[in-house]
Amino acid sequence: MPRKVFFSFHHKRDIWRVGIIRNCGVFRGDDAQPFLDAAAWEEVRKLGTENIKRWIDKEMEGKSVLVVCIGNETNNRRWVRYEIGKAHDEQRGIIGIRIHNMKNQDSETDNPGRNPLDTFYITQNGEKICFSELYPTYDWVGDEGRKNIEDWVERSAIKAGR
Repeated sequence: MPRKVFFSFHHKRDIWRVGIIRNCGVFRGDDAQPFLDAAAWEEVRKLGTENIKRWIDKEMEGKSVLVVCIGNETNNRRWVRYEIGKAHDEQRGIIGIRIHNMKNQDSETDNPGRNPLDTFYITQNGEKICFSELYPTYDWVGDEGRKNIEDWVERSAIKAGR
């Protein structure tokens, strides 16, 4: 049975690429949160910070793994950063997937962006540990995501005890 996942990404820039991942045949029905189209996302945004947090919190309920889809500008997105922190705090599995090599609706690839997992840290036994050391990052194209995503998600969920 597929795991339930939450996709974290730069909505305006990367929704096409993330849609390809979400619709790759692994995730069905309520296995992943619904995607808001641009107009619906703008309506959520207009409601303010606390309502956005509530929407994210509600959509993350029952999800085993956070899939951070890493494009050119993902690291700079406030809500991606919120989702990563929340998933870590709630001990969900987390994986990063680089998506810049995927073609968009105009058959264009993008420049790689900084991995947001490289910018989060925890301290264990007095040692600073980067999230990218705790959670794996894959490349959708180079690591054959269509073939391997189910395994990536499953391993992450098991590692998190979910």
